[in-house]
Amino acid sequence: MLIREATSEDWPAIWPFFHEIAAAGETFTYPLDLGREQAAGWWLLEPPHRTVVAVSDDGTVLGTAKMNTNHMGNGAHIASASYMVDPRHSGKGVGRALCTYTIDWARAAGFRAMQFNAVVETNTAAVGLYRSLGFEVLGTLPEGFEHPEKGFVGLHIMYRPL
Repeated sequence: MLIREATSEDWPAIWPFFHEIAAAGETFTYPLDLGREQAAGWWLLEPPHRTVVAVSDDGTVLGTAKMNTNHMGNGAHIASASYMVDPRHSGKGVGRALCTYTIDWARAAGFRAMQFNAVVETNTAAVGLYRSLGFEVLGTLPEGFEHPEKGFVGLHIMYRPL
């Protein structure tokens, strides 16, 4: 698996699984009816932020991550990231590789820590992955997320020093 900078030419491969994940409404706080062009603008970030794709040996896009400052100004020393793995390629280490990549990027870029602002508590695979990579739950916003099947569930704020 290769992780490389994403380009606008990757969007046609990202969009189908991005749309599937966002429209399911189980893990992201995006609008369920988010359109293709608006989604591209939100996901494909401009420098100094970054968006990457994980690709297989044959060039298939397996997943993607975006990395950015969590806040501006005096809070700009804390990084954040978001991840999407094509469900057809889940369980193959793509998420772990992307998360590790973003941690390394943040450290090399001089950030002091990473913070995830809205990890849905019922997304146990993501919570477990982040914990295994050194993130901890700082707090949970009770009923901060309306899950389509489980009702109102918590949103974790997760943190990791670099």
